[in-house]
Order: sequence, then C-alpha cells, then structure tokens
Amino acid sequence: MALYPLKFKAQLFHKIWGGHTIAQWYSHVPADYENVGEAWVLSDVEDAPTVVINGPHKGELLRDLIEVYMGDLVGTNVYDVFGTQFPLLLKFIDAVDDLSIQVHPDDDYAIEHEHSLGKTEMWYVLPSEGKPSIFLGWNRTMNASLIHAAITDGSLAGYLHEYDVQQGDVAYIPSGTVHAMRRDTIVAEIQENSDITYRLYDYNRVGNDGRTRPLKLDKALEVMDFAPVNGAVVSHPVPVPNGAVNLTQCPYFTVNLLTLDRTAERDYAPLDSFVAYMCVAGSAVVEALDGEQETSTVTICRGEAVLLPASLNDIRIMPQDGECRLLEVYMEI
Repeated sequence: MALYPLKFKAQLFHKIWGGHTIAQWYSHVPADYENVGEAWVLSDVEDAPTVVINGPHKGELLRDLIEVYMGDLVGTNVYDVFGTQFPLLLKFIDAVDDLSIQVHPDDDYAIEHEHSLGKTEMWYVLPSEGKPSIFLGWNRTMNASLIHAAITDGSLAGYLHEYDVQQGDVAYIPSGTVHAMRRDTIVAEIQENSDITYRLYDYNRVGNDGRTRPLKLDKALEVMDFAPVNGAVVSHPVPVPNGAVNLTQCPYFTVNLLTLDRTAERDYAPLDSFVAYMCVAGSAVVEALDGEQETSTVTICRGEAVLLPASLNDIRIMPQDGECRLLEVYMEI
C-alpha cells in the first residue's frame, strides 16, 4: 500500500493550569471539558500515541506504521538511529496560570535513568489574551544551596530571566535549561519524544488529589545548567510572505515557518526525513503530487498536524480563505 499524507487525532490533556482556547479548535472535545492544557497532535509517547484519522491507515498508530514502512516513512537515517520510535513530539500548550519552574534531562541522563530520550524543545508563541511571558535560564550563577533557599522562601523566580513575548516569537530551550511558561501564554511546541520533566518549584499548588504536587529536585539538580544564560534565547523572526523562514536548527529538529496566501510547492527530494506540518493559523489543503490520487490530499486547520512520509517529495500547499501559517518540521541526520 502506498504511503500518503497522514493526519492524526489530537490527544487532549486536562491540566490545573490549563485554559479554554485550544479546546475550541477540536470537534471531538466535549463542551463541558475544561482546563485543556495540552493537545498532542503528533505523538509516539508510550501511553499517549496519536491515531491516524484519514485514508486506508485510519485507526492505526504511528509506531505500527514505522514497523511496516521503516525508512520510507521516517527517512533512512532517522530509522537507522531511532528504529520504530518516532523521534519527536508535537503539541500545543495553553496556560492560563503559571506552569511549574522545571528542567529536562539530556539524552544520556534520560536513557540511563528514565529509559527515555531527553528533552530539548522550542516554543513558537501564538496569540493569547493578557500579557504572555516566559522564564528562561538563570540570571546569575547558581548553586544547590542557593536554589534550596530560594525554593524555601518562594523567591526562585527572581533568579530567572523573564521575557515578555508576543505572537511569532521563538524560544529555544536546550535540555538542562531551567524554564517555565507563565500565565496567558499559548505556544506550539516541538520537542524530542520524551515526557520527562523535573519540577523545582510549583508555587505550593495542590493537585486534583488534594495534595501538593510532587517535585523532583534531586534529579533536577543533577541535570541543570547552573550558569547564567548569555545572549539572546528568545528570537523575533520576521515572516517571509509566501516563503519560508528558519526558526530553529539544532541536532534534534529543524523548524521553518511557512507563511502563505497563495499556492506554493515544496520539494523535499534533498531530505532524507519525514516532514511534519503544524498549522498555527488559517487552513490549507496539502497535496502530495507524487502520491496516489485518491489519498494524496488532506486539509489541515489550526491546531492540527500532518505527517508527510519521507517517500513523498513533491508537495503542493493551497491556503484556504486567506493566509495560512505552518510550522515545517523535519530532521537532518
């Protein structure tokens, strides 16, 4: 069976800090479902895989398809490194309250201690009400004693850089960087395929079970960078009308922003990788020009993801009803 552009059903997650904005993007969310904090739109995480919702592979999981199609789906080099595990997790996050101050491990630590990949990530900021901002990196050199004292007296946030952000800003967050999303912030997130988070501080919040949410300070201290952040970590890329602008390029993923108000074509022949689209504004019809006619087209709307198998090279994108913005995600191995 020939491969085609694959669309997935978003996995929605209730969070005590979650909002109501991204929940409105999905028809399968019950009207009374509140505090949707995350929507995982392309996931191979063990307990929360996304399911194909179009074409002959409807109802199948991504990992099952990789077992069958291998490099034709994800790319030869990607398959050689990751096997049947899809290497990335794509999600949207809606925060109406502050997230915990946290840090993620790198691959070496996570593989040894968590049997998981580590987590380097990036955020693309979406429109929201209020004044979105993020904490990202220490503003001075830290040590364990100072961190313990700041957690005890509630002053830890004062040791972090705070950035006011707006629509279109990009934050790159390498593993080991202490960070947090603040209230009234909505982002698209591209990250390694990992759900490992070590909380340092959570404002003494109580979870749904009535207990203070647990921290993982010991592990956080083992993986964090104690040095202050130097240089810009939040960028303000300028969109290119009917073109692409690079947002992030790192060993784990490359992300470009496509801003389109007319039909465009993309040639992925030089890549040896899958390509994923995340729609962050508007909608578009995506067509694989080298795919089979009956399964070659799919519509993508805000909050959705489409996975283009590595065996498809020639893609046409046709915006619907005005401007469409897509995050274009792939790997360069």
